[in-house]
This record gives sequence, structure tokens and C-alpha cells, in this order.
Amino acid sequence: ADYLDNGNNKMAIQQADKLLKKHKDLHCAKVLKAIGLQRTGKQDEAYALAQEVAALEPTDDNSLQALTILYREMHRPELVTKLYEAAVKKVPNSEEYHSHLFMAYARVGEYKKMQQAGMALYKIVPKNPYYFWSVMSLIMQSISAQDENLSKTMFLPLAERMVEKMVKEDKIEAEAEVELYYMILERLEKYKEALDVVRGKLGEKLTSELQSRENKCMAMYKKLHRWPECNALARRLLLKNSDDWQFYITYFDSVFQLIDESWTPPAEEEHSLEGEVHCSVEQAVNFIEERITEESKSSRPLRGPYLAKLELIRRLRHRGCNDEYKLGDPEELMFQYFKKFGDKPCCFTDLKVFVDLLPPSQYTKFIRQLLDVIPLAAAAENEVALPGDIKALQQHLCVVQLSRLLGLYHAMEKKQKLAVVRELMLRYRHGLEFGKSCLKTELQFSDYYCLLAVHLLLDLWLEGEEAAVWQCLTLLEEGLSHSPSNAQFKLLLIRIYCRLGAFEPVSELYSSLDAKHIQHDTIGYLLTRYAGSLGHYAAASQSCNFALRFFHSNQKDTSEYIIQAYKYGAFEKIPEFIAFRNRLNSSLHFAQVRTERMLLDLLLEANISTSLEESIKSMSLSPEEDDIPWKDLRDNRDLTVLFSWDPKDRDISEEHRKLSLEEETLWLRIRSLTLRLVSGLPTLGHTIQPKNSEKTAENGVSSKIDTIRALLQQLEAAVDSGKKFLEQKIQYPVLGPPPTRMAGFFSNGSCQCQTSLFYLVSDIYELDTNGLEDSAEIQERIGNSFKSLVERLTDLFNKCKGDLIEVRDGTLKTHPNLLENLVFFVETISIALWVSSYCDSVLRPFKSNLQKKKKKKKESSVAMPPVFTHFLDYVTELQTLTSNVIDHIKGLEIILTALKLEELSLKDTLLLQEEKKFTKTVQGKVQSSYHHSVQEIGELLKKRLDTIKKLKI
Repeated sequence: ADYLDNGNNKMAIQQADKLLKKHKDLHCAKVLKAIGLQRTGKQDEAYALAQEVAALEPTDDNSLQALTILYREMHRPELVTKLYEAAVKKVPNSEEYHSHLFMAYARVGEYKKMQQAGMALYKIVPKNPYYFWSVMSLIMQSISAQDENLSKTMFLPLAERMVEKMVKEDKIEAEAEVELYYMILERLEKYKEALDVVRGKLGEKLTSELQSRENKCMAMYKKLHRWPECNALARRLLLKNSDDWQFYITYFDSVFQLIDESWTPPAEEEHSLEGEVHCSVEQAVNFIEERITEESKSSRPLRGPYLAKLELIRRLRHRGCNDEYKLGDPEELMFQYFKKFGDKPCCFTDLKVFVDLLPPSQYTKFIRQLLDVIPLAAAAENEVALPGDIKALQQHLCVVQLSRLLGLYHAMEKKQKLAVVRELMLRYRHGLEFGKSCLKTELQFSDYYCLLAVHLLLDLWLEGEEAAVWQCLTLLEEGLSHSPSNAQFKLLLIRIYCRLGAFEPVSELYSSLDAKHIQHDTIGYLLTRYAGSLGHYAAASQSCNFALRFFHSNQKDTSEYIIQAYKYGAFEKIPEFIAFRNRLNSSLHFAQVRTERMLLDLLLEANISTSLEESIKSMSLSPEEDDIPWKDLRDNRDLTVLFSWDPKDRDISEEHRKLSLEEETLWLRIRSLTLRLVSGLPTLGHTIQPKNSEKTAENGVSSKIDTIRALLQQLEAAVDSGKKFLEQKIQYPVLGPPPTRMAGFFSNGSCQCQTSLFYLVSDIYELDTNGLEDSAEIQERIGNSFKSLVERLTDLFNKCKGDLIEVRDGTLKTHPNLLENLVFFVETISIALWVSSYCDSVLRPFKSNLQKKKKKKKESSVAMPPVFTHFLDYVTELQTLTSNVIDHIKGLEIILTALKLEELSLKDTLLLQEEKKFTKTVQGKVQSSYHHSVQEIGELLKKRLDTIKKLKI
């Protein structure tokens, strides 16, 4: 066992063998040997050995635990349940084995069996937790039941009765048990009963979370629409803590609900269960004013009361009562707020919500008013006035962010914008002085200046200013050198490099972000969208693996979380874990990465290092199966991960999100159908009966071609939907979701090529079933298909011609679309070759039969059917075309190597010396990335050329 722990698996196997020579039946040694075998890649031997031991139904702890470890490493948790089922039968009173059995069921989600195992445990050892394990398993059955009705009429009522029994016998001990009772009542929509539980004696046990009882009461009052109670409770809690924002929201919601219902308090008795109720705007106004007066006496400044006042103004305006309540002018209130909290980074995000209250005509005046109160000092008369300390810097930064949000920068001319960029960069570099003592992992105080400058340059780039984008990269690289942990710099660099078609610097940036866990799903799209499409095949494989490793381990990890939650009685977390697992399983990104990864593997390996058939088998792909949950696809992308200070009309909207999801799903459908069609090619192999026999339908191949034809129709439909979608000509914001590769796929002709290749498969199949006699029509059709395919592929190649990077007026311009077209060309030619090798497998037997006939008849002139010459010409033309593309790529490599970037007259004299250094780095990175893309594409095409040479019949 020590050897296994240290990772020395071979020694472990040797030691186990020694032991087994002396003691032939030592179960535990056998299992440890099996673990060693599993870890050295001999899965089959390990499994056989483990099953030998398991068949003996061991009951010793060591063997059971070792087998559990082994099965877990094999990803076969269902075998653990069988193991403990046998052990429990032999040792029926073991608390330990029963609880192991319960946890084994939890790993595989067998809720019904968990319920039974929990009760069996409770009978042996009447401990409360075991009883409630069983109750929780009932709730789990109700959650996983497809039939809503069943869960409300059977599982939940049963769970409720089980808890009530414990309540009546006064056996409730722990907080978790009360939580569970509350959870059942809430799911049964018995809100009144749930409220009574929380307010009653049982509720006293709810102590672990701050305000746990109050929050639960509030939730129930809301469900029951008991607004007086909502209001009184929120009021009471705000008196205790006037900085708790959620209670302000509830307070306002309830006040206006009560006003709309014209509720009046009863004359004699209490207003409500929770005490005094406010039910008029006057009371609300006074209440907020009192909170502000109270705040002025508090030892530390609180933001809540001031923001609550702005929130109240906003709600009153929304209801059409503008200024009857004399709450003050929003502009003045925001100004006062800035004076009080302007030096806090949160000041901008606080005010951002309320800028709608300002009339646009006041924007410039408002910003000037704020600038006037910031202590800035200029060294000389016409120099920029700079802050003297961090407080002043934060205040100034807040104003700059507000200026961007109010659209003041967007309205400027190009010259003004460039002047602002200069000023912001000056302020950025000046601000670095305040952060000299910052650790590497801390951000510099002035980082946002640099980001805002880049945002302005991005505006200019979109308006057609080509040099601006290089300056963006320059400034970001400079920023990153001072603040190496700034994720915003890295994310923006990733987006811009990708837009320019340079993937190489991106992999390094992404890995330095050190994305953790769920982030592989939320921001992984930044990487996987561009990896394959820019020709960095090796990096693309790696980035897909990152993501897939997370998704696959999530399955295993979630079971572990659930088990921990049972052990510690954190029952309310269990449904959350299950929902989390479902959310990841139906993730759009997961489905995309799975599909693209398989297409990529086929592209790099099929018919190169292994045959197409073997590759498809190793991925256990089949054309009939579709493992994507189309109906439940979840878009978990975080589309606002990049900071943006744009006004609402330029920012990413709900509409953009909806459209992006629709586009991603359409593209995924096309890709997934392409993959399934390719996976169908090997299934059409040679098992064909004579034409007139009855057996064709039975032996399954004819149904295989039907599958392929059906998929082809689906592909046509998906392509039509895709084209319709693109007719809308949607433009996402520059920092919004990146568009898919669909537009390029249609416009460069890859789509038509790939579809006609699959139609060709159908024709060849028909030729195969009909034989060569009297099939002149099919042969001609195939011949024409070959001709038009070569034309289409040549067109596609023509769309790849041109310089990838050119120097125009002293500035670099990249052409990423040419690179994407080249990548599509490689993919399309690969599909063409897989289809050709299917043609080859059909035509070869025909040819050898003809040659046999020739020998028999001893005639020299058995006419060769035309399909053979068609195929030979086609293959020869494919070979010529591929050689031409390879030569073109060599040419591109030479041009890229010869491109002397140093000679670019960086005629923008605005660049300072240190900026020139970064500009050089940036352009070098882009050049090297293109160079590598072209190399990888060239290498792959050479391998494909070798496979063409084998196709001569």
C-alpha cells in the first residue's frame, strides 16, 4: 500500500505477487495488485482480478475499501453498491457497512434505495440523522420525478408525515432537521404552515446563519402576499441595520403594494404580526430621512440610507409623481454622495444605477461640478492637473468612468479622443507611483485609466482607424507589465488578439488567468471559439481538454459534495448540487467542446495515424445517437466578464444574448450533424447481399444508408435556418459575444462542398447496390459530382489567396478571414478524402471482378465502365489541388518570415520610447502566431496528400 501511495505502481504489483505466492487467497493483496494494474494502464487485467475477489463477497474492511478505491478510479461507482449489498447481507447489523451502502447509492443517485437504506440504518441504530437521510431521499425522489403530480401527491406528503411523527414525539434535535421540515412545506406550497414552524418553538433552532429566521419569515410573507408583515419586518430590520440593501427593496415594494391596495391599519389592535406598518409615501419619506439623520451620528459612513433616497425618487418618478414629496434634486443628491464616497471604488457602481435620473442636458455640467471638488494640482500652467494622493486619484477615476457612461467620450471627434487617450495614459503612468509597494498579485490603483484609454482606442478602430488597434495592444501589454495579475487586461488582450487572428499569445494569457472550476464553462468560450478556427491545432486540442476535464470531473465531484452534505446534515444544499450538475451537463459550451474536439481528432488522425473506422470506434460515435440535450441547452457563458463603461444603447442587451444563443445553437447543430454524417461512413462497409435477396433490410446496412440520408436532410434544414439567421446581419457590441464561424462557412463555399460530398456518398451506395451493369445514369451522375466538387474546392482555395499580414501606410493590417478559410479548406478536403476512401472501397471489388472476367474470357477488350476513369481523374485533380495549396502555404511562410516589422515607420510620433518597445513585442507576437498557424496547416495538408496517393485504384 505504501508503494501505491508514493505512485510506485510497478513495485506495488511485485510486492503483491510475492504475498500471493505465500498466501494464495489473500483478497486484499489481490485488490491492491489490481489497483497497481489499473494505474499502469492495464484496465482489463485489473477488472478481471477485482471481479475474482468481488465474486467471493468479502466482508473484511481492507478488501472492501481497496475495491471501493479501485472502482472509483475505473469510474464504475455502480459496482460499489453491489459490493456493499453483499456485505450487508452477510453482516446485517453493521452500522458501518449500512452507511457505506447508503453513500454508494448516493453516488449513483439511487434515491429509492437510499430511502430504504436510511430506514434500515435507523432500525439498527436509532440515530436522528439516519432517519432524516431517509426523509431527504424522499425529497430527492420528488425532485427527480418527471411527473410533477407524483411528487406533490406521493413523495413530499410522505416526507412531511415522517417529519411530523418526529415533531409529535418531540424528537427533533438539530437545526438541519428544522431546515428540512421547512424545505418540505415550502415545496408543498404550504407557506402558512412553514411560517408557523419558523415562528414557533422549532424556529429557535435556526441559529447558524445570520437572520436565518427573519429571512425565512420574509420569504413566506412574500409568498402569502402579506405585505403588512413584509413591511413591518423590513422596517424593524432596517432600524437594526440601516445599511442592508435587500430590506430597503422589500420595504419599498411593500409600501407601494399597500398603497395600491389602499390598506389602512386596524384601529384597535396591532398593525400586524411584526408590529408597526408604513402604508403611505409620507411615512416612507420620513423613514428614509430619519435613517439619513441617524447615519450622520454613526461612527463609520453608511451608503445604504443615501442610496435608498435615490431609489425612492426613482420609484416615485416611475409612478408619475415627480417632486411633490420634496426629496431633493437627484443631481444635487448624487453630487453630495460623491463628496462623501467618491474615494471608494464602489462609488461608480453605486451611482451607475441612478444616472437615468439626470436629464441629458445636465451631463456636462454635472461632470464639471464633480471635477471641481477634487483636489488636483498642476505643476505648471498648461500641464495636466494631477492628484496628490490615492483618495484624489480614486475620485478622479470615478468621474472619468461616469463621463464614459454618460456618453461624453463617444460624442467627441477623433482628435479630441486621441487627446483624451494621451491624458488618460499620462494619469495612468503618474498613478503608478502610488502603487510602488503593491505586491505582484495586487492591482495598481490607476489600472482603470489604462483600460478606459483602450476602450476609446477601440471606438476609433471600429470607426476605421487601423493603427488604433495596435495601440490598444501596446497599452494593454504595458499595463500588464506593471500589473501582472490584472484579469481585465488579459481578457481584453485575448479578445483583441483573437479578432486579429493571432491565437498563439492567447493560450498563455488564458492559462495565466488560472481559471478555476466553473470558469471553464463561463469564460472558456473566449478560448475554444478561436483555437481551432485559427489553425493552432495542438493548442486547440489542449484547450478542449481543459474544458472537458472539468466537465467530466464535475460528474464525480458533485456526488462527493452530495455525500458530504448528507454527512453534515446540510440538506438544503443537496438540491442545489443536483441543479448545479444538471446545469453543467446541459451546458451549451460542454456540447460545443465535445463536438469540436471529436471533429478535431478526426481531422488530425483519421486515415493518418489510425483508420477512420478505428478513430470513430475509439470515440464510441454512432450516426444514430445524438447526445446533445437540445431542449435543455443552457447558455452559461459570462458575456459581461469584460468591464464596459458604455451607455445602455451601446452595451450588450438581452436581445444580443438571445440572438447569440440562437446563433451558437444553429452552428452547433450543423457541426454535430457533420460529425454524425462522417461517423456514418464506415458503417456503410461491405456486407451487401445480391440485389434481389430479401436480406438487405435485415442485415441493417440499408437502414444505415437511411440514417445517413435522414441526417443529410436535417443538415440541409439546419443550413437553411443558419442562412435565414444571417440575413438579419446582426452586429454584436465589440466586447459582446464573439460571432460564430457560420458566416464564413457559408460565404467561402465550404458548406456547399461538404453537403455535396455527403450526397455523393448516397450515390456511390446506390451504385454499390445496383452493380455496374445498366447503371450508366448513376455513373454519369457520380462523374458530374466529381467534376463540380473539384470546381468548388478550387473556388474555396481561391478564397484563401492573398497576404495574411500586409503593411499599408506604415500600419499592419491582418486578414484573419483568409486564415479561417484555409482552416475550412483543410477540413473540407479531409472530408472529401474520407468520402473518396469509401468510393475506393466500393470500386476496388468491382475492378478485381472485371479483371477476373477478363482472364476467363481471355479477351483484351472488356470495356471499363466510365466511373473508374471519373474516379481516377478526380483523385488526380485532388492531388494536384492539394499540392498547389501546399505550395501556396510555403509561399505564405516565406512572406511571413521576410516581413521586417522593424522597418515599419511607426510614424505615429505620439508613441513614447517605452511604448515603442511594447509595440514591437505585440507585432512580433502576431507575426509569429500567423507563422505557426500556417506551419501547422501546411504539416496537416502534407499528411493528407500522402493519403491521396494511396487512393489510385
